[in-house]
Amino acid sequence: MKIRRFSAAAFAAAMVIPGLAACNDTGTGTAGASASPAASGSIAPSGTPGAGDAKQALLNSTNAIRDGNFRFTMSGAGSTAEGQVHEPSQSAEMRMTIGDASSDLMMKLDLIHYKPDSWVKLELGGKAADTVPGLRQLNLGRYQHLDQRRIEGNRALGFDFDKLDPAGSAVLTQGVTEVRQTGDGTYAGTIDVSKAAEAGSLDPALITALGAQAKSVPFTAKVDAQGRLSELVMQVPAAGQGAAQDVRITYSDYGNAVAAQKPPADQVVEAPPEFYNLFN
Repeated sequence: MKIRRFSAAAFAAAMVIPGLAACNDTGTGTAGASASPAASGSIAPSGTPGAGDAKQALLNSTNAIRDGNFRFTMSGAGSTAEGQVHEPSQSAEMRMTIGDASSDLMMKLDLIHYKPDSWVKLELGGKAADTVPGLRQLNLGRYQHLDQRRIEGNRALGFDFDKLDPAGSAVLTQGVTEVRQTGDGTYAGTIDVSKAAEAGSLDPALITALGAQAKSVPFTAKVDAQGRLSELVMQVPAAGQGAAQDVRITYSDYGNAVAAQKPPADQVVEAPPEFYNLFN
């Protein structure tokens, strides 16, 4: 069996939406009900009375993310990610899981960034893990120190402290085309994700595959009592070989994240060339 390499763009902060589905025999990515509008009736276009206020509220809800002090989660297409960003210490952590033991390839990544260094602990499994030459050699059980020159621009392994949000929710909300408030702190509408290729929560290849559907992807959103974004759910339609699915992003603990913990020196090795080959 041949296992395809994971491109950085396809990995996109654990949201490898069409690519990983090909490596996951059981992940159907069926869309759930959580992304359906919470109230009945049509959604007001952005030019109608009241819609401008709703869109501005969503745009404003991402301002606190720029402070770089929060926890987050992302999920979709059999992939999950969770972590925290702590800009005051120039550090961030992310734990990602793709697939499961029944998949052709299961991958877990535990990433730590503490500027100017990055480390990753990799766990590979799945039905093909014992049959692909060299794959098990990457299961070192220790953190691998990453060469910043080799991960520069890599959306899976690197972290840009000038762009603090792994999910790119500010980019996504700027693409809102229709929106209305459906309750206290809740919203529903559509997003033109064709304008959001830079958002880490969506694979650019998926956006391309969506074609015209990319211009009106349904979403729901929630903000907390301070008007800060707490949840964004996009109901992504089927495209290409990918089934319909919900992509869910959450934010919490604004202002209460802590500095990442660097791995102990005795638990660190330099990443071998085979590791970089997996992601290039």
